[in-house]
Amino acid sequence: MTLADLEFDYINAYDTSSRINMVIVPEFVLQGIFSLLFLLSGHWIMFLFSAPLLYYNARLYQKRKHLIDVTEIFNHLNVEKKRRLVKLVYLVFLLFLSLFWMIWSLLEDDY
Repeated sequence: MTLADLEFDYINAYDTSSRINMVIVPEFVLQGIFSLLFLLSGHWIMFLFSAPLLYYNARLYQKRKHLIDVTEIFNHLNVEKKRRLVKLVYLVFLLFLSLFWMIWSLLEDDY
């Protein structure tokens, strides 16, 4: 949403980059914690589904490409919007898959 506001010039580049950069590292940490919890609790399939995003986040962090640069934000605006949209769709997929398996396991215990 912030990138769309920047595209239509409702917000300046500095505010956009500071808002996005503020949530990137906590997002990476939470993704790592959830993946670790899947691994430790024995949900191997969910761990395998979350591993590509975890790997992608780790590679972005290692290459120092995880933060948005204020001076280059307009050059990478379309790429950043597509990247964030793909990550959002993937996370929604993981959420629905988790909810489905949770409900499935609850119903399975009743029989």
